[in-house]
Amino acid sequence: QVQLVESGGGSVQTGGSLRLSCTISGRTGRHRDMGWFRQAPAKQREFVAAITDYGDRTAYADSIEDRFIVSRDNAKDTVYLQMNSLKPEDTAVYYCAQSYTYSVLEPDYDYWGPGIQVTVST
Repeated sequence: QVQLVESGGGSVQTGGSLRLSCTISGRTGRHRDMGWFRQAPAKQREFVAAITDYGDRTAYADSIEDRFIVSRDNAKDTVYLQMNSLKPEDTAVYYCAQSYTYSVLEPDYDYWGPGIQVTVST
């Protein structure tokens, strides 16, 4: 079993920054591809960013517009999402997830964290 726990969320004003962390525990012997998703109120969960097992490739949703950076530190079993120039439309519950393949598709992810709230106010 793998456990994922997000941290670093909270409230920030428009234009501010937050860094989310996702700590991986459990069966961590082999590093796997990771992703971030988010779900805004009354909306479906959507892809935000993905990173390969050793961080050599990353992918982002078009809506992110180069404002977010996904990274990882395998020595710490942690994946990060640096979020800059935040907008009110970034308000959502953010989830980290682990996948068996480098993917932007939610069904490819088999382990999920409980999620963490990010609120951006005007």
